Amino acid sequence: MNAGACLLSENLLHLLVTCLPCSNKNILKNLDYSDILKPDYLATVDVDPKSPNYCKVIHRLPMPNLRDELHHSGWNACSSCFGDASKKRNRLILPCLVSSRVYVVDVGTDPRAPRMHKIIEPTDLYWKCDLAHPHTSHCLGSGQIMISTLGDPSGNGKGGFVLLDGETFEVIGNWEAPGDSAPMGYDFWYQPRHNVMISTEWGAPKALGNGFNPADVKAGLYGKRLHVWDWTTHKRVQTIDLGEEGAIPLEIRFLHDPLAAEGYVGCALSGSIFRFYKTPQDNWSAEKVISVPSKKVEGWALPDMPSLITDILISLDDRFLYFSNWLHGDIRQYDITDRRNPQMVGQVFLGGSIVNGGPVKVLDKEFTCQPPCVIKGKKVQGGPQMLQLSLDGKRLYVTTSLYSAWDKQFYPDLIKEGSVMMQIDVDTAKGGLKLNENFLVDFGAEPEGPALAHEVRYPGGDCTSDIWV
Repeated sequence: MNAGACLLSENLLHLLVTCLPCSNKNILKNLDYSDILKPDYLATVDVDPKSPNYCKVIHRLPMPNLRDELHHSGWNACSSCFGDASKKRNRLILPCLVSSRVYVVDVGTDPRAPRMHKIIEPTDLYWKCDLAHPHTSHCLGSGQIMISTLGDPSGNGKGGFVLLDGETFEVIGNWEAPGDSAPMGYDFWYQPRHNVMISTEWGAPKALGNGFNPADVKAGLYGKRLHVWDWTTHKRVQTIDLGEEGAIPLEIRFLHDPLAAEGYVGCALSGSIFRFYKTPQDNWSAEKVISVPSKKVEGWALPDMPSLITDILISLDDRFLYFSNWLHGDIRQYDITDRRNPQMVGQVFLGGSIVNGGPVKVLDKEFTCQPPCVIKGKKVQGGPQMLQLSLDGKRLYVTTSLYSAWDKQFYPDLIKEGSVMMQIDVDTAKGGLKLNENFLVDFGAEPEGPALAHEVRYPGGDCTSDIWV
């Protein structure tokens, strides 16, 4: 084992994808059950164009429990551990958004056939941390693993952080200083060279579980703030209120350059991208740099349809920013060479709620309905959601499921037919996006029935998992 074992590697030509069977679609109270429940699973997808199993699921690791809601995932070790010869990227951390379990999966013994290594039960999070509903997992340079949470065991908003031992995967306790949790939580990213971590807010788990209700936004059950933490003392030192223009800030990304004191956050409900940055006064601020206006529509739940930016990522060279508009149905590519003035250089439509022949009519003159996205005879249900970029920046992978309660509410046909994984070819020279019509992973054709595919991970690390320190 050498120091390079935690570096990024694209030698393994498969992807790891978190999946929920569509029979698990109604997993929370107030939603009726219509099918026999099945466990969530981790799918291994062959993405080697030379393989006879190209675009196929070659392995499935079912979880041993029901009603988990696998969502995001992270590594036991990544580029933050560079130089530590004792660390190896061989465990995938799977927090469960609903059950509050955390699964630790062995992806080192047989990379193409992962196996269960350890199960952390919800009571460990409840009793040791007073936290629940874990979301983002990042490895730390210390060898420990940190997981953000959305709430407390009662379903109220509470943005705290669970620390795991990197060898035993036992819950150590809270990362944040006593009594210093945030009102809400979701994603986070840290930058030790600037002694900072910044976290975001989604909403109170009680609100999320019943689907999206605009009244919950007015009631303050959804977030609009960034929280700035002192990386050394673990104290929350600043809160940045983004206002209505920054409603529901979800995915946050620092630039990959460890010296950079800036990054971007995608705000779902407002359809905006904010740039956050360190000021000359040594505190932090944020400014809106991209806006995707809501569309005036008929035949939808509300008269205005937000784009709903649900995922963002930054290419490893810090040149391009990508984000998905889950409701409007497009992925955009921006050149961020000028950090304050991003320029759109690529766009592709992949389904969404505004398609020809659908129930929604667009009233805005500058925006027209797009044709349905059909790949290999399969009509794509839902809209583009989770993104993952190859290390060379040339292949952008995208799945279409957001969160089961919201999938059911906004895209009922997605529940019936399952989600897909697509690949976008990227022009890394001038910018530009093009759908690869020869690539499709149809999770509607799974042996146990249609499934909802969510986050995608490269087994050798990727641009949304690895942090350089």
